[in-house]
Amino acid sequence: MVNYLHSLRRRRRKHLDHQQKQHAGDQRVAVIGLGRFGSSLANELMHRGWDVLGIDTDTRLVQKYSDGLTHSAVADCTDPEVLRQLGVHDFTSAVVGIGTDIEASILVSSNLLEAEVPNIWAKAISRQHGQILERLGVHHVVLPEHEMGERVAHLVTGRMLDFIEFDDDYALVKTVAPDIATGVPLGRSHVRSRYGVTVVGIKRPGEDFTYATADTVVQKGDVIVVTGKTHAVETFAELS
Repeated sequence: MVNYLHSLRRRRRKHLDHQQKQHAGDQRVAVIGLGRFGSSLANELMHRGWDVLGIDTDTRLVQKYSDGLTHSAVADCTDPEVLRQLGVHDFTSAVVGIGTDIEASILVSSNLLEAEVPNIWAKAISRQHGQILERLGVHHVVLPEHEMGERVAHLVTGRMLDFIEFDDDYALVKTVAPDIATGVPLGRSHVRSRYGVTVVGIKRPGEDFTYATADTVVQKGDVIVVTGKTHAVETFAELS
């Protein structure tokens, strides 16, 4: 049975990957759940020129956001027939913004997977919730509260101006250049060999960000963007 499930998942992934390539230029998305996360995401997508179908079981929320969306509907998407009637199976992207009702989140995500929507994002309210969604086969799981809390903690406790961490234990950090990286070309500063980080961008007061090269000379007070293993960039930022 386990081998069968793995085989089924591989065939589904291959089919969905093919669909994603076919519809890469399709800018339609269904956002299911118009709470704070879903409504903010839907509005941002509208500003970026996407066609957005907003769906929620709460009539009040749908009425509140309907004027700013391409389409909206009051509907319960835990019923797969409702998704079919709304035409969500024709969309190449869908976002499940349901957080507090974990059962509904799982049911809606399952229905979207059964409908073979190629690109599914789902909000999770805990790591356990996220793990369940990943095991179902949801393509992208987002933990907004956890990720934002972790990011702010780094900014509060460290000397970082911004912090973004990726799944594979890599991070991108914006920080003021420490003295050990200033005054000489980056290629001669040995930042990469000594600290395990790479300087990818630089910003001087009053100027725009530019890409950094081995010949770039960082000056005192410059803001730099560095990338590397999370622990390495944390350690490097503390040198500022």
